[in-house]
Amino acid sequence: MSSEEFEKLHEIFKSLYDELQLIPDKALRCHGEERKKLVRTFDERHGEAEEVLQGMEDELRAAPPAYRNTMSTKVRLYRRDLGKLQRDMKTSTSGFGFSRLPDEGGRGIYSSENQRSTDLQSQRSLLLQGTQSLNNASQSIQRSQQIANETEQIGSDIIEELGEQREQLDRARNRLVNTGENLSRSRKILRSMSRRLMTNKLLLAVIILMELAILGAVVYLKFFR
Repeated sequence: MSSEEFEKLHEIFKSLYDELQLIPDKALRCHGEERKKLVRTFDERHGEAEEVLQGMEDELRAAPPAYRNTMSTKVRLYRRDLGKLQRDMKTSTSGFGFSRLPDEGGRGIYSSENQRSTDLQSQRSLLLQGTQSLNNASQSIQRSQQIANETEQIGSDIIEELGEQREQLDRARNRLVNTGENLSRSRKILRSMSRRLMTNKLLLAVIILMELAILGAVVYLKFFR
């Protein structure tokens, strides 16, 4: 089966059905108050079995298609068997005129018991509906909690990733600062080298001029005096 809930309901129905199977034979051998008690017990268990079958049909509608046919066949067979048991019970109780015994309201005992059973079934139906609503609410809360946990995990991952990116940006900024400082030092060095080069050029020009002057003086003194 595909549904754990369907399996649970299946086990509950089997237990109720096994108990219901024994009641018609007991009713044939009993009279009076004991038989009325068996009728009440049968009606209560029958109502519970109906509610369980209804729950199985609800699970059937939500089951995957691969399992739906098998589950649907089981439910149909269980409902057929339950109807047969109800007919057997009516036969067992009517064989001795049990359904025609008067009660205080002028109706048959079986009819009165059936009315009480109907009331009990209504109450059980409301109780099962409330339980189903609570289960649905619990499942919704669990899904919401799961989504919240997943969202929290995603948020934590995003925060961690942002922290790593911030560290990378800080390292990149530090490298840029260091690069800027290195460029400033390089500019200073280049300016210093440029000044030294200009100074050397001036000194070289002065030396050349002095050499030319000396050379001119030597030529003048040697050839013209």
